[in-house]
Amino acid sequence: MEIPASGDQIMELTGDKLKELTNAIEDEEDDDEELDETLVERLIGLTEMFPDSVRNAVCSAGSFSWKAMQWSFSFSKSAMWVAVSAGTILVLPVMFENERAQMLDQQKQQEKQILLGPHSAMSGPGMVPPGMLPPGMVPHPHQWHPPPASS
Repeated sequence: MEIPASGDQIMELTGDKLKELTNAIEDEEDDDEELDETLVERLIGLTEMFPDSVRNAVCSAGSFSWKAMQWSFSFSKSAMWVAVSAGTILVLPVMFENERAQMLDQQKQQEKQILLGPHSAMSGPGMVPPGMLPPGMVPHPHQWHPPPASS
């Protein structure tokens, strides 16, 4: 190989080499276009390299897993329906009854407070605050203790 003497000769060599490389790359791309295969074709080609027993085992495993997935989906759908129905039928009436009992207790408490007056909350159960007795009634001896006598 001869050594280039000037810059123009170097540019010519680089240009020629560049053209050659470009042409080679284009030729490879053309070859790739001719060899394009679909994914299905490639998978079929890959399956042909395995023996029939291996292909049959893989096919059986695939179909089994598909059927198992379908069965589990169907079973979970049915189980969910049973659970929701049972909850609706068995649990909701109990919850509504508890709510009704609480409302009745609250209503009785409100009626009691209305009948006894606003100061009934300050006194204990069954106790009447001093000075709140109607005229003529004497307090129960356990509720009222007279002040100790001073000597």
